[in-house]
Order: sequence, then C-alpha cells, then structure tokens
Amino acid sequence: MTCEIRVPQWGMGIKECRVVSWLKAEGDPIRKGEPIAELETAKATQELESPASGRLESIVVAEGEMVPVRTLLGTIRECEQDGA
Repeated sequence: MTCEIRVPQWGMGIKECRVVSWLKAEGDPIRKGEPIAELETAKATQELESPASGRLESIVVAEGEMVPVRTLLGTIRECEQDGA
C-alpha cells in the first residue's frame, strides 16, 4: 500500500509554500507523526509530520521549490494508518 504526502491547508490565506528541507531521505523508515520535511509559507516555517508509518518511497518536490496547497510531495510505502 502507498500513502501520499501532500501539502496541508494550514490556514485560510495560505495558498502555497516552499519546501525548505527534507528531514528524511528516500528509503528511510518513518513513523506516523514524525517530522519529515520543513515547509515555509508567507507567515512561518513549519515541520510537516508524516501521515503514516512505513518507508519514504519517493520525494516528488525538491528542496527550494514553491508549490500550491494540496500538492503531492512524496509517497510512503507499506504504510500503516489508524484504522487500516
């Protein structure tokens, strides 16, 4: 099973963000709730938490890129979600 990592909608006025850094590399194990990337909006820099546990399968958006809210940032493989 593959889970998507997407840019969250943190606030009503936030329309885009910049990927400051990835805190994990492709292939790294990840736990749900663990910080995996830093995203910068016009108002703040925030850590993005993993939506599930598994391994970081792919990084789609490179560091430094600006992307709209809800953009696919990467995927997690063999993930375990609550209730799954």
